[in-house]
This record gives sequence, C-alpha cells and structure tokens, in this order.
Amino acid sequence: MTVARQLRAVACLELAEVRRSRWILFCLAVYGILGAGLVLVGLRESTLLGFTGIGRVLLGFAQALVLVLPLLALTAVGQVVGRARDDGTLELLFGHPIGRGAYIAGVTLVRYLALLAPLAVMVVGLGVYGQLVLGDQVAWPFVWRTLAVGAALLWAFTGVGLAISVLVRSPARAVIAVILAWGLGVALLDFGLIAVMLRWRIDAHAVFTLAALNPVEDARLALLSGLDPDLATLGPVGFYLATRLGPALLFVLGVVWPLAVGAGAWALAFRSFRRDDPI
Repeated sequence: MTVARQLRAVACLELAEVRRSRWILFCLAVYGILGAGLVLVGLRESTLLGFTGIGRVLLGFAQALVLVLPLLALTAVGQVVGRARDDGTLELLFGHPIGRGAYIAGVTLVRYLALLAPLAVMVVGLGVYGQLVLGDQVAWPFVWRTLAVGAALLWAFTGVGLAISVLVRSPARAVIAVILAWGLGVALLDFGLIAVMLRWRIDAHAVFTLAALNPVEDARLALLSGLDPDLATLGPVGFYLATRLGPALLFVLGVVWPLAVGAGAWALAFRSFRRDDPI
C-alpha cells in the first residue's frame, strides 16, 4: 500500500471518529456562542475606545480567540493517541499495512481541519453579518488577519497536544499536561509577566523576551495591532513591542512563531512515535 493510500485510509477512519464524536459541531457551537454574545455586546452604544458595532465585535472576538483556540486544540488532540493505544485501535491498525508516519499525519490533518473549518466559517460569517445585516463597514483585512493568526495558533497547540498525547502514556497525566500547557500560555500574557517582573524584579527585557516566546501572546498582539496599534488593550508589553516592531512585523511574528512552535512539537511527536513502541 502506498503512503498516499495509507494516509487516506487513516484520514477516513479519523474523520469518521470526529463525526461520531460531533467535534466539528462542538467547535461551531463554541465559536457561535462566543460570536453571538459579542454581537449583542457590540450592538450596544458605547464610547469605550471609540468602538461600536462590528468593529467592537471583532475586537472582542479576537481577544477571546487567543484564549479559546489553544484550549480547543489541546482538548481535541491531547489524548487522541493515548485513547487509540488504550482501546486497541493502534494494535488493530498496525496489523494492516499502515505505517506509523501515515497514522500520525492522517490524525493530525483531520483534527487540525476539524478545528480550523468552524473557525473560518465563524470569522467570515461575522464579517458578512456585519456588512449585510448591520450595515457596517467591515475591515476585511482584519478578518483575514484574524483567520491567518487563528490558523497559526491552532497549529501551534495541535502540535503541542500531539506531543503530549504521544509522550505521556498515562491518561490522567495527559489531562494534567494539557491543562498546564494551556495555563502556561495564558499565564505568560501581559498581566502575568508584569506580576512576575514586579514580584522578583526581573529585568524588563527578559519579560519582553518571554512574551515574544509565548505563541499566545504573539497571536494576541498580531490581532490587536492590526485593528489599532495604539489601543490600551495591547497592555504594557504589547505597547512596547508594537512601538518597536510595528503592526506588520507583529503580524509576521504572530504567524511565523506559532507555526514554528507547532512544527517543532509535531516533529518531536512524529520522531518519538516512529522510534518507540507506540503500543
């Protein structure tokens, strides 16, 4: 069996599992509830930061995405290999002419697309709703920026989640690792880093370096700087980086670095899965 046929077979099996578990519907529901809530808030008149309507919706949606997307990706992928190992799926699959590399690639592809497709529908849907229903002038470049940054952030934590699933064999420890990975990404945002700097008197440049190494912070700054680089919502770290780098470089950083983190974690999982006994 060729590699392409192996990949297609694994992808079909994994897609059936995703459909059975209704994961795509769950993602759509999460994005939909988030978007609907922000639409209701955005329709209220407010002078806060000068935003009303769809502009305020997109601003709130972008800030919420950087917290929701890593958790969704880690939850979707963090135990996929462990469950297949425990229920005997791996042993059954590898009794057929299916390679380990094809299995990892097929699972990754299906799970990532199952996370990305609902996000694309919701982001574009918000833009269309704002323009056709609300009659607002939609900043479409920001919509595409949101989709690009969201896709990169999803890939980063899909790779991290797969690494956890492959390297951590205990289901309970895998859950803890998923929570810690998400918590670490959230804790190293502006407020957490500033608190660390004040508590232990860490040099400010070290704080900025930690912020730049956090894909969640990079994605957040790439999104917010695209809407208005002078917003106070960027926070002190974000304002410093936005001033030094500018919106264009922040966008590059918010896409390239999460992609690199995801690729590195995925390569680690791929190498470990092929080298060690997966069963």
